[in-house]
Amino acid sequence: MKLFALILTCLLGALPAMASNSLESVDSTVFLIVVFVLAIFVGYFVVWSVTPALHTPLMSVTNAISAITIVAAVIIAATSPEIVTRQTWTARGLGTVAVFFATVNIIGGFLVTRRMLAMYRKKS
Repeated sequence: MKLFALILTCLLGALPAMASNSLESVDSTVFLIVVFVLAIFVGYFVVWSVTPALHTPLMSVTNAISAITIVAAVIIAATSPEIVTRQTWTARGLGTVAVFFATVNIIGGFLVTRRMLAMYRKKS
């Protein structure tokens, strides 16, 4: 119940910014922060409501999503624009960091999945 109150407080805190006449006047930073906070809470409730029997398939899906992240990050990191600016170097750096973290996530996911499957094997 406390978590629901926290979500409601975050949404009510953003209402004055959104109460203007048009949606165009809402600051994009405030809008993105509200979306990010809502994504955190939705993710929290989704993950904690998963039963232990479904944990292994969930980890497999997470590994597939991380693989998509790696493909996109490699494409971003490997771009070679004709004019090299600070923004292109920032994009390449962030793409490289994304590849690293997604790789760590995939390796960790496979290790956790392997450990979970080992729990169901018969011991000889």
